[in-house]
Amino acid sequence: MPVECSEKIVDELPAAPIAAALLAHYDAHARILPWRTGPADHRAGERPDPYRVWLSEIMLQQTTVAAVIGYFEAFTARWPTIEALAAAPPADVLAAWAGLGYYARARNLIACARAVVAEHGGQFPDTEAGLRQLAGIGDYTAAAVAAIAFDRPSAVVDANVERVTARLFAITTPLPAAKAEIRTQVAALLPLARPGDFAQAMMDLGATICTPRNPSCLICPVAAHCVARIAGIAESLPVKPPRKPRPARTGTAFWIEQDGAVLLVERPDKGMLGGMRALPDDGWSASRNGSDAPPISGQWQRVDDVVPHVFTHFCLSLSLALYRGPQIDKVALENLTGGSWWPVEQIAQAGLPTLFAKAARAAIQHR
Repeated sequence: MPVECSEKIVDELPAAPIAAALLAHYDAHARILPWRTGPADHRAGERPDPYRVWLSEIMLQQTTVAAVIGYFEAFTARWPTIEALAAAPPADVLAAWAGLGYYARARNLIACARAVVAEHGGQFPDTEAGLRQLAGIGDYTAAAVAAIAFDRPSAVVDANVERVTARLFAITTPLPAAKAEIRTQVAALLPLARPGDFAQAMMDLGATICTPRNPSCLICPVAAHCVARIAGIAESLPVKPPRKPRPARTGTAFWIEQDGAVLLVERPDKGMLGGMRALPDDGWSASRNGSDAPPISGQWQRVDDVVPHVFTHFCLSLSLALYRGPQIDKVALENLTGGSWWPVEQIAQAGLPTLFAKAARAAIQHR
């Protein structure tokens, strides 16, 4: 039978032994990731590059490590320094980001890089307060960069750390109300030495052992201190609110092809997929269905394929229409739509976001 956990038990968890056990486990089992400095190198005085730490943390927001690694390696090969990224054309950065989603991150990435170069001499601020002044850096990212890149004693709380801490202290308050309590407990555990490694040790524990389902408590380095494990409630924590159903929206994308090129438009900087190249569409959004009105009148062929896509707050079913009318004035159409023509054979290099890349593949099959 699960046992009740008193506040006194939780309050008396020993911070120093927990931190020591986590760091010892990290020294032996740290994940090898391209943006990290290994624990042995770190202990020898080598510090991670703040640019790489920051870039990885922005990419990892609401995205898995497995999905990020390839993008990170491509980005750092193309733009190895903050100065190189700051000088890059925004269209190139957005195109390289295509497929990672949450495109506001890419726009903030450019703004942040330019501010670091223009206002800070290419050096990231080394405090949470200074980092929070930069575009796209909120409380979590500021804490992560400060701790990992500069060894500041910052409480870094991502989803993995949230889960580890909720279980370690048997915090049964549902999220998001529990966030403040979790952050307080993480701060109480911070060791004076190696706070950056401690932050990564907590992340690794949540990613590899203290997993959402079937946590491997038998090999957990802090199992002896885990109140939720002792109480038999580890897998039920953290308590999450029930998910609200996503509304369903419909829209249409339009494929206009002439002379081996397809018309692409640049989406407005603000709003869904802002600043990205895309196929023309009918104005769908998170709050409304599209109008189904094509950008020009003429003969259109509707295809049977419907492209499904799940956004954070809604689901979209995107229909596809192909222009089958007579030749049109390409320059006039560019001026009308604010678009440009892209070779169909090179569509993979256009940097289309995932939704429109799927729609383009469907259109090509029906050309």
